[in-house]
Formats: sequence, C-alpha cells, structure tokens
Amino acid sequence: MLKKLSLTLIGTTVIAASANPASAVTMKVNPGMFSSYSDTKVVTFDDGTANDPNGFVTYSNITTNIVQGSVGGQYASPYQDDTKFLTISPTGSNVAGDSGFVNIDFKEAIDYFGFYAGSLDSYNFIDIYSGGKLLKTFSGSDVPTAIADGSWTSTQANMFINLVGDAGEKFDRVVMRSNGIAFETDNHTYRVAKSVPESDAMLGVLAIGAFGTTSLLKRQKKQLDAKV
Repeated sequence: MLKKLSLTLIGTTVIAASANPASAVTMKVNPGMFSSYSDTKVVTFDDGTANDPNGFVTYSNITTNIVQGSVGGQYASPYQDDTKFLTISPTGSNVAGDSGFVNIDFKEAIDYFGFYAGSLDSYNFIDIYSGGKLLKTFSGSDVPTAIADGSWTSTQANMFINLVGDAGEKFDRVVMRSNGIAFETDNHTYRVAKSVPESDAMLGVLAIGAFGTTSLLKRQKKQLDAKV
C-alpha cells in the first residue's frame, strides 16, 4: 500500500508540473515610435535593407518592401516617421511590398518583440511561432486601445506595439502579413530570452514532491506501527 501511495504521489507531482506550461503572449502598446522596454535591440531599416546590424535576425520574402514617405494607394509613412520602413501588401496587388508576408526568424528564442505600426488596419496580421508551432495570431483589431481604421495621423492607429511572452513563454519566429494595402511598420525591437534550464526546474519540482512523499510515508509508517 505504501509503495502504491508513493508511486501515486510522484505521478501526481509530474502531472502537476507538466500541466503548467508557459502561458501565452500578451499584446501591449506604448505611445511614440520606439519601445519602452529595456535590454533590447532594434532593426530600423534606415540603410534601405532588412538586415539586422546585430546579426541576430533574418528577414525573408523581402522584395520591394523597404520604402520611405507616402504614396497614395500604396503605403503611408507611420505618423511622424520620416525614415525608411517596412511595408507589406497582398501578393499580386502590384504595389510596393506586395510580397504578401515577411518572415522574421531569430537565431535564439526571444521573449519580446515590438514594432512601430503606422496607419494600422484590421487586415494587418502578425503570427508568433515557437519551434514551428503557432502560438498566437493577432490582427490590427486586437491591438489594445487601437482603432484600426488606417488613419495616417491618429495615435489610435499609429502606436508602438509590444508582444511579450508571459511566464517564461519564448518564441523564435514572427510572420507579418496583410490582406489589404498595406501593413507599415518600423523600428522592429526584440529581446533575447533569459536562459532558464528546464531540467533544473523539473528536478526542483520532483525534489519537493519526493520530500512530501517521504514525509507522508513516515507518518503512515508511524500510524501502522502504533496499531501493531
């Protein structure tokens, strides 16, 4: 009986640990063109390319996506942003940035990604992946306090969007895409996730469970001895 009880309690400990995975990714906003988060790196596109000066991020499916200024019917510069930026429009729309989507791959897992969004629309989307698994998809309509109506000047359609991993959640790829003209962003910002050895964390959980199991077994043995 004691042996069965021990195995049951250890199993319960393992189940409790595995049933508490990292939770989600939260979207937050801050005013202005730059992130309010610290310990971050930035890709500005100011050199006319989608190259990360830090050598940590790789952009793919880039064609004519790096632009500057505003062109009616094609793209609008994010509010008060007079530098180069990234624009994405649907494939076949025959405007600048008509690659349909842009892949953003990180060499290591990150726990934060942010960007300055301009003239945000409900048909702008961002997909967040970890190891090939889709964690979350946000649209322009999901942005807190935003009115995704494509306004060129409203602060409710032009703001800095922060995607933050909750409770240790990490991700390694972001996909930006748009079903309409256009999705304009600048100052892509990221933060490398702090390393937390999962094996050590699990050993700690098992150690706590084993300690509790041992204590319970001792109490059960004392009760049995007292009955004899």
